[in-house]
Amino acid sequence: MTSAQVDTDTVPEEGYERGLGSRQVQMIAIGGAIGVGLFMGAGANIAKAGPSIILMYALAGVVIFFIMRALGELLLYRPVSGSFAEYAREFLGPFFGFVTGWTYWLMWVVTGMAELTAAAIYIHFWFPEIPQWVSALVFLVVLFGVNLISVKIFGEVEFWFSMIKVTAIIGMIVIGLGVLTLGFSDAGDTATVSNLWAHDGFFPNGIGSSLMTLQGVMFAYLAVELVGVTAGESENPEKTLPKAINTLPWRIIVFYVGALLVILSVVKWTEFSAGESPFVHAFGEIGIPLAAGIVNFVVLTAALSSCNSGMYSTGRMLRDLAANSEAPQAFGKLNARKTPAVGITVSVALMGIGVVLNYVVPEKAFLYVTSVATAAGIWTWMMILVSHIRYRAAVDAGRLRASSFPAPGGALFSWVALLFLVGVTCMIAYDKDARICLYVAAGWAVALGIGWAVLKSRNPQIAERRDAEFEKVG
Repeated sequence: MTSAQVDTDTVPEEGYERGLGSRQVQMIAIGGAIGVGLFMGAGANIAKAGPSIILMYALAGVVIFFIMRALGELLLYRPVSGSFAEYAREFLGPFFGFVTGWTYWLMWVVTGMAELTAAAIYIHFWFPEIPQWVSALVFLVVLFGVNLISVKIFGEVEFWFSMIKVTAIIGMIVIGLGVLTLGFSDAGDTATVSNLWAHDGFFPNGIGSSLMTLQGVMFAYLAVELVGVTAGESENPEKTLPKAINTLPWRIIVFYVGALLVILSVVKWTEFSAGESPFVHAFGEIGIPLAAGIVNFVVLTAALSSCNSGMYSTGRMLRDLAANSEAPQAFGKLNARKTPAVGITVSVALMGIGVVLNYVVPEKAFLYVTSVATAAGIWTWMMILVSHIRYRAAVDAGRLRASSFPAPGGALFSWVALLFLVGVTCMIAYDKDARICLYVAAGWAVALGIGWAVLKSRNPQIAERRDAEFEKVG
Protein backbone atom coordinates (compact mmCIF):
# COMPACT_ATOMS: atom_id res chain seq x y z
CA MET A 1 0.00 0.00 0.00
CA THR A 2 1.28 3.49 -0.76
CA SER A 3 1.34 6.29 1.72
CA ALA A 4 -1.34 8.10 -0.29
CA GLN A 5 -3.67 5.13 0.05
CA VAL A 6 -3.49 5.27 3.83
CA ASP A 7 -3.58 9.06 3.94
CA THR A 8 -0.46 9.47 5.99
CA ASP A 9 1.13 12.30 4.05
CA THR A 10 -0.67 14.87 6.13
CA VAL A 11 -1.22 15.15 9.85
CA PRO A 12 -4.91 14.54 10.48
CA GLU A 13 -6.99 17.17 12.20
CA GLU A 14 -9.24 15.62 14.82
CA GLY A 15 -11.14 18.67 16.02
CA TYR A 16 -8.87 19.30 18.99
CA GLU A 17 -7.19 22.59 19.72
CA ARG A 18 -3.46 22.32 18.98
CA GLY A 19 -2.73 24.11 22.23
CA LEU A 20 0.30 22.20 23.51
CA GLY A 21 3.51 24.04 22.68
CA SER A 22 7.02 22.62 22.64
CA ARG A 23 7.70 23.84 26.19
CA GLN A 24 4.64 22.00 27.52
CA VAL A 25 5.18 18.78 25.54
CA GLN A 26 8.78 18.58 26.75
CA MET A 27 7.75 18.97 30.39
CA ILE A 28 4.88 16.50 30.00
CA ALA A 29 7.44 14.03 28.66
CA ILE A 30 9.78 14.72 31.57
CA GLY A 31 6.99 14.59 34.11
CA GLY A 32 5.77 11.31 32.66
CA ALA A 33 9.08 9.73 33.68
CA ILE A 34 8.76 10.92 37.28
CA GLY A 35 5.71 9.58 39.04
CA VAL A 36 4.43 8.05 42.23
CA GLY A 37 6.01 4.73 41.24
CA LEU A 38 9.41 6.30 41.94
CA PHE A 39 8.48 8.51 44.87
CA MET A 40 6.38 6.02 46.79
CA GLY A 41 6.68 2.59 45.16
CA ALA A 42 10.49 2.69 45.41
CA GLY A 43 10.23 2.25 49.18
CA ALA A 44 8.80 -1.27 48.88
CA ASN A 45 11.19 -2.11 46.04
CA ILE A 46 14.24 -1.03 48.06
CA ALA A 47 13.09 -3.18 50.98
CA LYS A 48 12.91 -6.22 48.66
CA ALA A 49 15.98 -5.70 46.47
CA GLY A 50 18.32 -3.49 48.48
CA PRO A 51 20.83 -1.42 46.46
CA SER A 52 20.31 -3.67 43.41
CA ILE A 53 17.05 -1.81 42.83
CA ILE A 54 19.21 0.78 41.04
CA LEU A 55 20.15 -1.86 38.46
CA MET A 56 16.50 -2.91 38.08
CA TYR A 57 15.41 0.67 37.32
CA ALA A 58 18.28 1.02 34.84
CA LEU A 59 17.45 -2.27 33.11
CA ALA A 60 13.77 -1.39 32.86
CA GLY A 61 14.74 2.07 31.63
CA VAL A 62 16.65 0.60 28.68
CA VAL A 63 13.60 -1.43 27.69
CA ILE A 64 11.35 1.61 28.05
CA PHE A 65 13.63 3.51 25.67
CA PHE A 66 13.27 0.71 23.10
CA ILE A 67 9.48 0.97 23.48
CA MET A 68 9.50 4.74 23.10
CA ARG A 69 11.69 4.67 20.00
CA ALA A 70 9.29 2.15 18.46
CA LEU A 71 6.40 4.46 19.35
CA GLY A 72 8.30 7.46 18.02
CA GLU A 73 8.70 5.82 14.62
CA LEU A 74 4.97 5.13 14.49
CA LEU A 75 4.09 8.63 15.67
CA LEU A 76 6.08 10.28 12.89
CA TYR A 77 4.51 7.88 10.41
CA ARG A 78 1.02 8.95 11.51
CA PRO A 79 0.63 11.29 14.54
CA VAL A 80 -2.88 10.86 15.98
CA SER A 81 -4.34 11.15 19.47
CA GLY A 82 -5.66 7.59 19.28
CA SER A 83 -2.01 6.56 19.10
CA PHE A 84 -1.60 3.01 20.41
CA ALA A 85 -5.17 1.97 19.64
CA GLU A 86 -4.92 3.39 16.13
CA TYR A 87 -1.68 1.57 15.40
CA ALA A 88 -3.01 -1.71 16.81
CA ARG A 89 -6.12 -1.23 14.68
CA GLU A 90 -4.06 -0.67 11.54
CA PHE A 91 -1.35 -3.29 11.98
CA LEU A 92 -2.99 -6.03 14.06
CA GLY A 93 -6.65 -5.73 13.15
CA PRO A 94 -9.79 -4.01 14.47
CA PHE A 95 -10.21 -6.31 17.47
CA PHE A 96 -6.76 -5.42 18.82
CA GLY A 97 -7.46 -1.71 18.34
CA PHE A 98 -10.66 -2.13 20.34
CA VAL A 99 -8.90 -4.06 23.13
CA THR A 100 -5.91 -1.70 23.28
CA GLY A 101 -8.02 1.45 23.41
CA TRP A 102 -10.20 0.18 26.23
CA THR A 103 -7.25 -1.33 28.12
CA TYR A 104 -5.25 1.90 27.97
CA TRP A 105 -8.31 3.71 29.24
CA LEU A 106 -8.55 1.20 32.11
CA MET A 107 -4.86 1.69 32.88
CA TRP A 108 -5.29 5.40 33.42
CA VAL A 109 -8.50 5.04 35.40
CA VAL A 110 -6.74 2.62 37.74
CA THR A 111 -3.54 4.69 37.79
CA GLY A 112 -5.67 7.68 38.75
CA MET A 113 -6.88 5.64 41.71
CA ALA A 114 -3.27 4.88 42.69
CA GLU A 115 -2.27 8.52 42.47
CA LEU A 116 -5.25 9.63 44.53
CA THR A 117 -4.30 7.01 47.13
CA ALA A 118 -0.71 8.23 47.21
CA ALA A 119 -1.75 11.88 47.43
CA ALA A 120 -4.02 11.08 50.37
CA ILE A 121 -1.16 9.26 52.13
CA TYR A 122 1.13 12.27 51.64
CA ILE A 123 -1.48 14.59 53.16
CA HIS A 124 -1.27 12.40 56.29
CA PHE A 125 2.29 13.67 56.74
CA TRP A 126 0.88 17.07 57.73
CA PHE A 127 -2.70 16.26 58.73
CA PRO A 128 -2.90 12.71 60.14
CA GLU A 129 -6.40 13.37 61.44
CA ILE A 130 -7.86 13.75 57.92
CA PRO A 131 -9.19 10.41 56.55
CA GLN A 132 -7.52 9.23 53.33
CA TRP A 133 -10.79 9.14 51.41
CA VAL A 134 -11.55 12.81 52.13
CA SER A 135 -8.22 14.00 50.71
CA ALA A 136 -8.61 11.72 47.70
CA LEU A 137 -12.08 13.10 46.95
CA VAL A 138 -10.96 16.74 47.15
CA PHE A 139 -8.07 16.16 44.74
CA LEU A 140 -10.34 14.28 42.34
CA VAL A 141 -12.80 17.18 42.10
CA VAL A 142 -10.12 19.88 41.67
CA LEU A 143 -8.26 18.07 38.88
CA PHE A 144 -11.54 17.27 37.16
CA GLY A 145 -12.20 21.00 36.91
CA VAL A 146 -8.73 21.64 35.46
CA ASN A 147 -9.26 19.10 32.68
CA LEU A 148 -12.66 20.45 31.68
CA ILE A 149 -11.45 24.00 31.03
CA SER A 150 -9.08 23.57 28.06
CA VAL A 151 -6.02 21.69 26.86
CA LYS A 152 -3.95 24.86 27.33
CA ILE A 153 -4.85 24.96 31.02
CA PHE A 154 -4.08 21.26 31.35
CA GLY A 155 -0.72 21.78 29.62
CA GLU A 156 0.17 24.75 31.81
CA VAL A 157 -0.77 22.96 35.06
CA GLU A 158 1.20 19.91 33.95
CA PHE A 159 4.16 22.10 33.00
CA TRP A 160 4.42 23.53 36.51
CA PHE A 161 3.78 20.17 38.18
CA SER A 162 6.67 18.74 36.17
CA MET A 163 8.86 21.77 36.83
CA ILE A 164 8.44 21.29 40.58
CA LYS A 165 9.36 17.60 40.32
CA VAL A 166 12.42 18.21 38.14
CA THR A 167 13.74 21.08 40.26
CA ALA A 168 13.20 19.15 43.47
CA ILE A 169 14.93 15.96 42.34
CA ILE A 170 17.93 17.89 41.06
CA GLY A 171 18.01 19.73 44.39
CA MET A 172 17.81 16.42 46.28
CA ILE A 173 20.72 15.02 44.29
CA VAL A 174 22.82 18.13 44.93
CA ILE A 175 22.07 18.07 48.69
CA GLY A 176 22.77 14.34 48.86
CA LEU A 177 26.10 14.79 47.09
CA GLY A 178 26.91 17.56 49.57
CA VAL A 179 26.23 15.21 52.48
CA LEU A 180 28.46 12.55 50.91
CA THR A 181 31.37 14.83 50.05
CA LEU A 182 31.26 17.44 52.82
CA GLY A 183 29.75 15.34 55.61
CA PHE A 184 27.33 18.00 56.86
CA SER A 185 23.96 17.28 58.52
CA ASP A 186 22.94 14.53 60.94
CA ALA A 187 23.48 11.86 58.27
CA GLY A 188 27.00 13.02 57.42
CA ASP A 189 28.73 10.56 59.76
CA THR A 190 27.12 7.47 58.22
CA ALA A 191 26.69 8.62 54.62
CA THR A 192 29.08 6.76 52.32
CA VAL A 193 29.07 5.16 48.89
CA SER A 194 29.95 1.88 50.59
CA ASN A 195 26.34 1.72 51.81
CA LEU A 196 25.64 0.34 48.33
CA TRP A 197 27.39 -2.95 49.16
CA ALA A 198 28.38 -2.93 52.85
CA HIS A 199 25.10 -4.33 54.24
CA ASP A 200 24.88 -7.92 52.93
CA GLY A 201 26.06 -6.96 49.46
CA PHE A 202 24.58 -5.34 46.37
CA PHE A 203 22.02 -8.19 46.09
CA PRO A 204 21.26 -8.69 49.81
CA ASN A 205 18.20 -10.87 49.21
CA GLY A 206 19.48 -12.63 46.09
CA ILE A 207 19.12 -11.90 42.39
CA GLY A 208 15.72 -13.62 42.33
CA SER A 209 14.24 -11.16 44.83
CA SER A 210 15.66 -8.26 42.84
CA LEU A 211 14.12 -9.53 39.59
CA MET A 212 10.76 -9.92 41.33
CA THR A 213 10.67 -6.14 41.85
CA LEU A 214 10.53 -5.55 38.09
CA GLN A 215 6.73 -5.46 38.01
CA GLY A 216 6.77 -2.66 40.58
CA VAL A 217 9.61 -0.93 38.75
CA MET A 218 7.69 -1.04 35.47
CA PHE A 219 4.78 0.72 37.19
CA ALA A 220 7.13 3.62 37.87
CA TYR A 221 7.54 4.11 34.12
CA LEU A 222 3.84 4.14 33.29
CA ALA A 223 3.02 7.45 31.55
CA VAL A 224 6.18 7.78 29.46
CA GLU A 225 4.00 6.84 26.48
CA LEU A 226 1.67 9.77 27.23
CA VAL A 227 3.66 11.78 24.67
CA GLY A 228 1.92 9.70 22.02
CA VAL A 229 -1.51 10.82 23.17
CA THR A 230 -0.48 14.48 22.90
CA ALA A 231 0.29 14.07 19.16
CA GLY A 232 -3.12 15.30 18.07
CA GLU A 233 -2.87 18.45 20.18
CA SER A 234 0.80 19.38 19.73
CA GLU A 235 1.59 22.50 17.75
CA ASN A 236 4.46 20.87 15.87
CA PRO A 237 4.57 17.09 16.49
CA GLU A 238 7.28 16.50 13.86
CA LYS A 239 9.78 18.48 15.95
CA THR A 240 8.58 18.17 19.54
CA LEU A 241 7.94 14.41 19.68
CA PRO A 242 11.40 13.20 18.54
CA LYS A 243 13.08 15.64 20.92
CA ALA A 244 10.93 14.49 23.83
CA ILE A 245 11.69 10.82 23.13
CA ASN A 246 15.42 11.22 22.51
CA THR A 247 15.95 12.90 25.88
CA LEU A 248 14.38 9.95 27.72
CA PRO A 249 17.70 8.18 28.51
CA TRP A 250 19.01 11.29 30.26
CA ARG A 251 15.82 11.58 32.30
CA ILE A 252 16.14 7.97 33.41
CA ILE A 253 19.84 8.35 34.28
CA VAL A 254 19.29 11.51 36.31
CA PHE A 255 15.88 11.04 37.91
CA TYR A 256 15.95 7.32 38.60
CA VAL A 257 19.48 5.94 38.63
CA GLY A 258 21.11 9.16 39.88
CA ALA A 259 18.55 9.91 42.57
CA LEU A 260 18.55 6.34 43.93
CA LEU A 261 22.34 6.13 43.89
CA VAL A 262 22.54 9.23 46.06
CA ILE A 263 19.73 8.29 48.44
CA LEU A 264 21.01 4.74 49.03
CA SER A 265 24.50 6.11 49.66
CA VAL A 266 23.27 8.67 52.18
CA VAL A 267 20.98 6.23 54.04
CA LYS A 268 21.57 2.48 54.15
CA TRP A 269 18.90 0.42 52.40
CA THR A 270 17.80 -1.45 55.55
CA GLU A 271 16.17 1.71 56.90
CA PHE A 272 13.60 1.93 54.10
CA SER A 273 10.24 0.17 54.13
CA ALA A 274 7.05 -0.15 52.11
CA GLY A 275 4.34 2.45 52.54
CA GLU A 276 6.66 5.45 52.84
CA SER A 277 8.51 7.62 50.37
CA PRO A 278 12.26 6.90 50.45
CA PHE A 279 12.83 10.55 49.54
CA VAL A 280 10.90 11.81 52.55
CA HIS A 281 12.66 9.31 54.82
CA ALA A 282 16.13 10.17 53.51
CA PHE A 283 15.74 13.89 54.01
CA GLY A 284 14.22 13.34 57.40
CA GLU A 285 17.45 11.48 58.27
CA ILE A 286 19.58 14.31 56.92
CA GLY A 287 17.85 16.59 59.38
CA ILE A 288 17.65 19.71 57.24
CA PRO A 289 14.89 21.97 58.67
CA LEU A 290 11.63 21.58 56.73
CA ALA A 291 13.38 19.31 54.18
CA ALA A 292 11.08 16.34 54.76
CA GLY A 293 8.03 18.57 54.46
CA ILE A 294 9.31 20.08 51.24
CA VAL A 295 10.01 16.66 49.76
CA ASN A 296 6.56 15.51 50.84
CA PHE A 297 5.09 18.46 48.95
CA VAL A 298 7.06 17.44 45.86
CA VAL A 299 5.92 13.83 45.94
CA LEU A 300 2.36 15.05 46.47
CA THR A 301 2.80 17.16 43.35
CA ALA A 302 4.06 14.09 41.46
CA ALA A 303 0.97 12.12 42.39
CA LEU A 304 -1.39 14.93 41.37
CA SER A 305 0.55 15.40 38.13
CA SER A 306 0.06 11.77 37.16
CA CYS A 307 -3.63 11.84 38.08
CA ASN A 308 -4.03 15.00 36.00
CA SER A 309 -2.42 13.23 33.04
CA GLY A 310 -4.71 10.26 33.58
CA MET A 311 -7.82 12.38 33.24
CA TYR A 312 -6.41 13.89 30.06
CA SER A 313 -5.60 10.49 28.54
CA THR A 314 -8.86 8.74 29.33
CA GLY A 315 -10.98 11.40 27.66
CA ARG A 316 -8.91 11.28 24.46
CA MET A 317 -8.86 7.49 24.30
CA LEU A 318 -12.64 7.26 24.75
CA ARG A 319 -13.07 9.80 21.97
CA ASP A 320 -10.91 7.72 19.64
CA LEU A 321 -12.95 4.62 20.46
CA ALA A 322 -16.17 6.52 19.80
CA ALA A 323 -14.82 7.81 16.47
CA ASN A 324 -14.31 4.18 15.46
CA SER A 325 -17.78 3.15 16.69
CA GLU A 326 -16.19 1.13 19.50
CA ALA A 327 -17.68 3.20 22.32
CA PRO A 328 -20.91 5.21 22.80
CA GLN A 329 -21.02 8.14 20.39
CA ALA A 330 -21.51 10.57 23.29
CA PHE A 331 -17.80 10.08 24.13
CA GLY A 332 -16.87 11.49 20.73
CA LYS A 333 -18.28 14.95 21.39
CA LEU A 334 -16.13 17.96 22.22
CA ASN A 335 -17.42 20.79 24.35
CA ALA A 336 -17.11 24.47 23.40
CA ARG A 337 -13.51 24.47 24.69
CA LYS A 338 -12.63 21.49 22.44
CA THR A 339 -12.17 19.01 25.28
CA PRO A 340 -13.88 15.56 25.39
CA ALA A 341 -15.91 16.48 28.46
CA VAL A 342 -18.23 13.45 28.49
CA GLY A 343 -15.36 10.96 28.34
CA ILE A 344 -13.44 12.79 31.05
CA THR A 345 -16.51 12.94 33.29
CA VAL A 346 -17.23 9.22 33.03
CA SER A 347 -13.57 8.37 33.65
CA VAL A 348 -13.37 10.63 36.70
CA ALA A 349 -16.53 9.06 38.09
CA LEU A 350 -14.88 5.64 37.87
CA MET A 351 -11.67 6.99 39.41
CA GLY A 352 -13.93 7.71 42.36
CA ILE A 353 -13.75 3.98 43.10
CA GLY A 354 -10.27 4.79 44.38
CA VAL A 355 -11.89 7.04 46.96
CA VAL A 356 -14.04 4.10 48.06
CA LEU A 357 -10.98 1.82 48.27
CA ASN A 358 -9.28 4.37 50.48
CA TYR A 359 -12.29 4.20 52.75
CA VAL A 360 -12.67 0.39 52.79
CA VAL A 361 -9.08 -0.93 52.57
CA PRO A 362 -6.69 2.03 52.93
CA GLU A 363 -3.71 -0.22 53.74
CA LYS A 364 -4.15 -2.33 50.57
CA ALA A 365 -5.48 0.26 48.12
CA PHE A 366 -2.10 1.21 46.62
CA LEU A 367 -0.97 -2.41 46.06
CA TYR A 368 -4.22 -3.44 44.38
CA VAL A 369 -4.46 -0.56 41.94
CA THR A 370 -0.77 -0.50 41.00
CA SER A 371 -0.84 -4.21 40.14
CA VAL A 372 -3.82 -3.80 37.83
CA ALA A 373 -2.37 -0.67 36.23
CA THR A 374 0.93 -2.42 35.56
CA ALA A 375 -0.79 -5.30 33.77
CA ALA A 376 -2.76 -2.88 31.58
CA GLY A 377 0.38 -0.87 30.88
CA ILE A 378 2.33 -3.96 29.85
CA TRP A 379 -0.42 -4.87 27.36
CA THR A 380 -0.27 -1.37 25.88
CA TRP A 381 3.51 -1.51 25.54
CA MET A 382 3.26 -4.94 23.91
CA MET A 383 0.80 -3.61 21.35
CA ILE A 384 3.16 -0.72 20.55
CA LEU A 385 6.01 -3.18 19.99
CA VAL A 386 4.04 -5.67 17.91
CA SER A 387 2.55 -2.83 15.84
CA HIS A 388 6.05 -1.50 15.25
CA ILE A 389 7.30 -4.93 14.16
CA ARG A 390 4.40 -5.20 11.71
CA TYR A 391 4.98 -1.66 10.47
CA ARG A 392 8.66 -2.32 9.80
CA ALA A 393 7.75 -5.45 7.87
CA ALA A 394 5.33 -3.41 5.73
CA VAL A 395 7.97 -0.74 5.10
CA ASP A 396 10.58 -3.32 4.15
CA ALA A 397 8.08 -4.87 1.72
CA GLY A 398 7.41 -1.47 0.14
CA ARG A 399 3.76 -1.30 1.22
CA LEU A 400 4.16 1.76 3.48
CA ARG A 401 6.41 4.79 3.48
CA ALA A 402 9.30 4.99 5.93
CA SER A 403 8.95 7.19 9.01
CA SER A 404 11.16 10.25 9.39
CA PHE A 405 12.14 9.01 12.88
CA PRO A 406 13.23 5.37 12.47
CA ALA A 407 14.03 3.29 15.54
CA PRO A 408 17.68 2.16 15.74
CA GLY A 409 18.10 -1.49 14.89
CA GLY A 410 14.77 -1.66 13.08
CA ALA A 411 12.48 -4.22 14.68
CA LEU A 412 15.30 -6.01 16.56
CA PHE A 413 15.04 -4.05 19.80
CA SER A 414 11.26 -4.25 19.68
CA TRP A 415 11.61 -8.04 19.81
CA VAL A 416 14.02 -7.72 22.76
CA ALA A 417 11.63 -5.44 24.65
CA LEU A 418 8.70 -7.73 23.88
CA LEU A 419 10.48 -10.75 25.36
CA PHE A 420 11.38 -8.69 28.44
CA LEU A 421 7.72 -7.76 28.99
CA VAL A 422 6.69 -11.41 28.66
CA GLY A 423 9.24 -12.22 31.38
CA VAL A 424 7.85 -9.50 33.67
CA THR A 425 4.36 -10.90 33.15
CA CYS A 426 5.59 -14.33 34.28
CA MET A 427 7.06 -12.71 37.41
CA ILE A 428 3.72 -11.09 38.16
CA ALA A 429 2.06 -14.51 37.91
CA TYR A 430 4.63 -15.91 40.37
CA ASP A 431 4.18 -13.12 42.95
CA LYS A 432 1.20 -13.93 45.18
CA ASP A 433 0.66 -10.27 46.10
CA ALA A 434 0.73 -8.97 42.51
CA ARG A 435 -1.10 -11.95 41.02
CA ILE A 436 -4.47 -10.32 41.65
CA CYS A 437 -3.96 -8.18 38.54
CA LEU A 438 -3.96 -11.29 36.33
CA TYR A 439 -7.31 -12.33 37.76
CA VAL A 440 -8.63 -8.88 36.96
CA ALA A 441 -7.04 -9.10 33.49
CA ALA A 442 -8.81 -12.40 32.82
CA GLY A 443 -12.15 -10.87 33.78
CA TRP A 444 -11.38 -7.80 31.69
CA ALA A 445 -10.53 -10.01 28.68
CA VAL A 446 -13.86 -11.81 28.98
CA ALA A 447 -15.70 -8.48 29.20
CA LEU A 448 -13.89 -7.14 26.12
CA GLY A 449 -14.57 -10.36 24.20
CA ILE A 450 -18.28 -10.03 24.95
CA GLY A 451 -18.19 -6.34 24.07
CA TRP A 452 -16.54 -7.03 20.70
CA ALA A 453 -19.09 -9.75 19.89
CA VAL A 454 -21.92 -7.33 20.65
CA LEU A 455 -20.24 -4.60 18.58
CA LYS A 456 -19.88 -6.85 15.55
CA SER A 457 -23.46 -8.05 15.83
CA ARG A 458 -24.77 -4.47 15.89
CA ASN A 459 -22.35 -3.01 13.31
CA PRO A 460 -21.27 -5.90 11.03
CA GLN A 461 -20.51 -3.59 8.12
CA ILE A 462 -18.09 -1.49 10.23
CA ALA A 463 -16.21 -4.52 11.52
CA GLU A 464 -16.07 -6.06 8.05
CA ARG A 465 -14.77 -2.82 6.51
CA ARG A 466 -12.00 -2.57 9.10
CA ASP A 467 -11.05 -6.21 8.58
CA ALA A 468 -10.72 -5.47 4.87
CA GLU A 469 -8.55 -2.39 5.55
CA PHE A 470 -6.32 -4.44 7.84
CA GLU A 471 -5.84 -7.08 5.14
CA LYS A 472 -4.53 -4.37 2.78
CA VAL A 473 -1.74 -3.53 5.21
CA GLY A 474 -0.58 -7.13 5.05
